[in-house]
Amino acid sequence: MKREAKLLLTKACDALVLSIEIFNRPYERGRVGGTLIHLDHSFEMLMKASIVHRGGRIRERGNSNTIGFNACIGQSLSNGRIRYLNEEQAHVLRVVNGLRDAEQHYHVTISEEQLYIHIQSGVTLFREILMDVFGKELADYLPNRVLPISTSPPVSIETLFDSEVAEIIKLLAPNKRRRVEAFARLRALSILEKSLTGDVDQPTDGEIGELAENLLAGHPWGVVFPGASIIEINAEGSELSLSLRISKKEGVAVRVVPEDTPGVPIVLKRVNELDYYCLGAKQVAQEVGLTLPKTVAVIHYLDLASDSEYYREFTLGRIPLKRYSRKSIDRIKAILEETSLDEIWANRPDSMKGSRQRRVATDDDNHGL
Repeated sequence: MKREAKLLLTKACDALVLSIEIFNRPYERGRVGGTLIHLDHSFEMLMKASIVHRGGRIRERGNSNTIGFNACIGQSLSNGRIRYLNEEQAHVLRVVNGLRDAEQHYHVTISEEQLYIHIQSGVTLFREILMDVFGKELADYLPNRVLPISTSPPVSIETLFDSEVAEIIKLLAPNKRRRVEAFARLRALSILEKSLTGDVDQPTDGEIGELAENLLAGHPWGVVFPGASIIEINAEGSELSLSLRISKKEGVAVRVVPEDTPGVPIVLKRVNELDYYCLGAKQVAQEVGLTLPKTVAVIHYLDLASDSEYYREFTLGRIPLKRYSRKSIDRIKAILEETSLDEIWANRPDSMKGSRQRRVATDDDNHGL
């Protein structure tokens, strides 16, 4: 092993031990922040050690500083020579980094169940990377007595969100004056949700406010946090050998029936409809390689808005969402092979021309298209 990689790996293991030690403290003062800060640091050092070990660079040419956490994930996930991460492992890293960032630079409230899930899944991931990249056992680097201990065992993501959302709604109740506390809890859930798409930006107050409004309006958390509903927590082993992984759910065999089917009290339309209608007009335009105005013209030409296979409107609180399915991309590409785009553009309605067209595009942006 290269000397630089060995030194970085030692720092990674030291930080992991500190994170576990702080998690197991019998008192709460500084416990959450200390756990996350050291866990985040341990992963950054581990990724840098792995990149160096596999012949990569952790400094850009001409820059004296080493690359940051997210750049490490990028190299570890996409560089063919270095690659050792998959998307689910990258998700665990982004969540840890996002929660650490919120805790260190502002304020976030994380339940005991959430904290345990993150530290235990973190130890599991650390062990996997150590074996995959270096061929080493974690037990060779840590004292046998070092492990996260919790009186709250792992729970399903559904149970976790049910309890968190119930508490948030109580904090947001009229006359409670506990909005700041509710937002701190929502921030942790939002970071988990955003990390699924690779979004490493902290949620804004406006975004958290929208989440709060949607929950108060009675929308299920699976709609408000559509990404979280497709992940699951997998626990293997017990006691000292417990492994905890966060992964995407496998598909479940279901029978889709019409809404008015007799004798069926709960009707499944689609599992997580915001996953099916996952594109705004801008994203559709990027996928088909057209400008937004020309994409809107083709959408109008095909009348996609009248077909539920391609288009659906949602309302979350007071926020209108106009969304397209991925099938709309195939439909647009198919018509462009049969019909000239110039012809579609030339024959678009007068209402879509000139300043009116520009206004339509702006309104679309505001509506989440």
